[in-house]
Amino acid sequence: MLTQFIAHIKTGFPFLKEKRLLLACSGGVDSVVLAHLCIKLGLNITLAHCNFNLRGLESDENELFVRELAKQLNIAILVKSFHTKEYVQTHKGSVQMAARELRYQWFHEIMDAEGFDFVLTAHHADDSLETFVINLSRGTGIDGLSGIPAQNGRVFRPLLNFSRNEILEFAKAEHIKWREDSSNAENKYLRNKIRHEIVPKLKELHPTFLENFKKTQEHLIQTNALVQNHINELKEKLFVQEVGHYRIRIEDLAELHPIEPYLYQLFNEFGFTEWEDVKGLLTAMSGKKVESKTHSLIKDREHLLLSKKETKKKTVFVISEDDNHIINPVQLKIETVKTLQNPLQNVIYIDKEKLNYPLLLRNWEKGDYFYPFGMQGKKKLSKFFKDEKTDVLSKEKQWLLCSGNNIVWVVGKRLDERFKVDELTKSIIKITLSV
Repeated sequence: MLTQFIAHIKTGFPFLKEKRLLLACSGGVDSVVLAHLCIKLGLNITLAHCNFNLRGLESDENELFVRELAKQLNIAILVKSFHTKEYVQTHKGSVQMAARELRYQWFHEIMDAEGFDFVLTAHHADDSLETFVINLSRGTGIDGLSGIPAQNGRVFRPLLNFSRNEILEFAKAEHIKWREDSSNAENKYLRNKIRHEIVPKLKELHPTFLENFKKTQEHLIQTNALVQNHINELKEKLFVQEVGHYRIRIEDLAELHPIEPYLYQLFNEFGFTEWEDVKGLLTAMSGKKVESKTHSLIKDREHLLLSKKETKKKTVFVISEDDNHIINPVQLKIETVKTLQNPLQNVIYIDKEKLNYPLLLRNWEKGDYFYPFGMQGKKKLSKFFKDEKTDVLSKEKQWLLCSGNNIVWVVGKRLDERFKVDELTKSIIKITLSV
């Protein structure tokens, strides 16, 4: 196995020899063997051990074992103790997910703070098979069936080419000691149930089942790469970047066949899961919205608008009579002038005596109306936006300059007729929007 491991690193990850590496070590056979292999190869590793405090004395004994392993190998070690049960109560979810989140969060903190380049984990071929079965049982796309990636950002998994049996045989041949995690024998966890009951049955189907499975996953990974190349080319063509969002023409989406897998591949990375709802947007009324945990997809006439969700706060900004420069939430320059020039969209002239200070800057709300400059009578802002063909996202970000309850300016768009300069005006205020 050592010869194979050396060849695997040489061909797949030769750059690791020049890097500072953090090796995640639980004390189990997989991570202990990985530590020994890395030392034999001359890699610069530091052990990182997580004590999740889930099994009392056993957890503490695992920590002591890994500390002794570091001394034996003459390498440094970093240890972190977690209050995992309290984390689960606060963040919900399973203990396994909590441990994973805590572990990787800590690894990345260490890498950033201590100057490590990568973290190595001891996932192997059997782990990848178990993950395949888990994802298959839950319903997944080609990504979920491709197994555990050998590299995910700054995380590397150099044992994925090796089986659990190969690792055990190497440990026994080299007289390597390790710790057995008692929880691995419990079938109350899904992964353990698959490991103990399903995977052995699969291996009975064919003497080289695991090797055949690895080849299948390689084919899936290659196929997925082809799909992603095509999808990335489509995104460059269809996703038009605008300020704060993407604009996607529905007519172009509708030309894709079959539409369902295209929608999945185009929008899956943004957290969407309700694909019938996403498909329904193509023929929905304008303003219809589908949300994921992180993003919003909104129908806007002939387009879909994709944006990252922001927590919308009802914030009001106050402008006093002495203010002449406003920088938040928009940049306004306020000055008194003697003459009136041709107004622009980003410049208005108003009669100062018609204002009641302090002025307010706020977002528009349903039911707002104003008296558009140059027109007779009032108009609801919703109708004004529709006539101006203002998209949904731009409406949400629209600011209003108000005097009391009255709108003075739909900022950057239209002055209110009631505040215009006329023949009776004695003092003129010029307000300029920086764009």
